[in-house]
Amino acid sequence: MRLNKRVLTRHPFALLNGRPFSRMKDSLIVVCGAGGFIGGHLVADLLRQGHTRIRAVDLKPLHRWYQKFDGVENLSLDLQELDACRRATKGAHWVYNLAADMGGMGFIEKNKALCMMTVLINTHLLKAAREHGVQRFFFASSACVYAHDKQTDPNVTGLKEADAYPAMPEDGYGWEKLFSERMCRHYTEDFGLVTRVARYHNVYGPHGTYDGGREKAPAAICRKVIAAQMSGQHEIEIWGNGEQTRSFMFIDDCLHGTQAIMRSETIDFPINLGSEEKVSINQLVDVVEDIAGIKLQRRYNLSAPKGVNGRNSENTIIRQYLGWEPSIALRTGMEKTYAWIHDQMKSGSSKDSVVNLS
Repeated sequence: MRLNKRVLTRHPFALLNGRPFSRMKDSLIVVCGAGGFIGGHLVADLLRQGHTRIRAVDLKPLHRWYQKFDGVENLSLDLQELDACRRATKGAHWVYNLAADMGGMGFIEKNKALCMMTVLINTHLLKAAREHGVQRFFFASSACVYAHDKQTDPNVTGLKEADAYPAMPEDGYGWEKLFSERMCRHYTEDFGLVTRVARYHNVYGPHGTYDGGREKAPAAICRKVIAAQMSGQHEIEIWGNGEQTRSFMFIDDCLHGTQAIMRSETIDFPINLGSEEKVSINQLVDVVEDIAGIKLQRRYNLSAPKGVNGRNSENTIIRQYLGWEPSIALRTGMEKTYAWIHDQMKSGSSKDSVVNLS
C-alpha cells in the first residue's frame, strides 16, 4: 500500500534517555494488533517518520488486515499463546500492544468471556518482552476501567485517572483492561520493564470497523445515515434514548498521544487519552445528519446495549505532563470518517475484509 504523505502527528520529543530520537529509527518496533484499526494507523505513521524496522502482528490472516504495508514484517500470530508472543517480540526494542478481542458496546456486552481472554495477550507479551530484553512496552487500556458508579449521569464530569478505584469497571472488557494495567505496573516494579499505559476514550476515524457487529457509535451512525440515504428510507435506529453522553477521539490525536506517552520519561502510570468534547448520542446523530445533508426519523431501541449513561475524559494530567491534549473537533473528524465510510459503502466494500490494499 502507498503511504499518504500527509503527516498525521506532531512529535515534540527530540531526545529519549539523552539519545537523539532519530537514531532509534533503525531499532525494531513491534506493533501488536497491527491488522486492526489503531494498529494499522500506527504502522503507517511509524513508516512516515522513517522507521526502517517494523514488525506488524495480528491474529487475522493477512488478507483480512485493515491496512497492510510493504517494507514491514507482517506476521499472523495468535498472541494468546506464549510461543507466539516470544516470536513476536524477539529482537524488539519497543513493543506497542494494541491487540484485543473487542468491539463496540454491542459486542462487549454480549462477549464478556471473549473480552476477558484477552488478558492472555498482554500477560504473555509482558513475559516474552522481559525474556527478550525489550526496552519499553506500551499497553492500550480503555476508559471502560472507570468505576460504574461515577458514570450514572449523562451530565458526568470528566473522569480523572484516580476514578478507576475503588474498582467497579465495565464487566468483562473493563476488568481485563484494569487487570492488564496492574500487570504492567508489577512488571515495572518487579522486573524493571519500562511500561506505559494509556486509557483510550472512544477512538474513531477512517479504516475502522463500520459493520459486522464490532463497530463503535461514530462509525455505526455514519453507516446508518448513509444506508438510510441510499435506500430512501429516511429513518434511523438509535440504541437507548440517545441522551447517554460520550467523548470521541479522532485517530490522528490518538496516534500523537500514544507515541508521546510511550516516549515520556515521566508518565509511568495509566493516563487518560481522550477528548474533553462531550456530546450525547443524539448530538452525534445531529452532526452526521448535517454532514450528510439529511434529516431522519429517529426510532429509539430501549432494549439495545447502551453502556453507561455518561463518560468523558478529564485531561488535566496529560496537559500537565505533555503540554498537549487531543483537540481535533468532533465535526472535523466525523467529516473525514463519514466520507471514507460513504466511499466504502458506495463501492460495496465491507469492513470484514481489507479495504485499502494497493
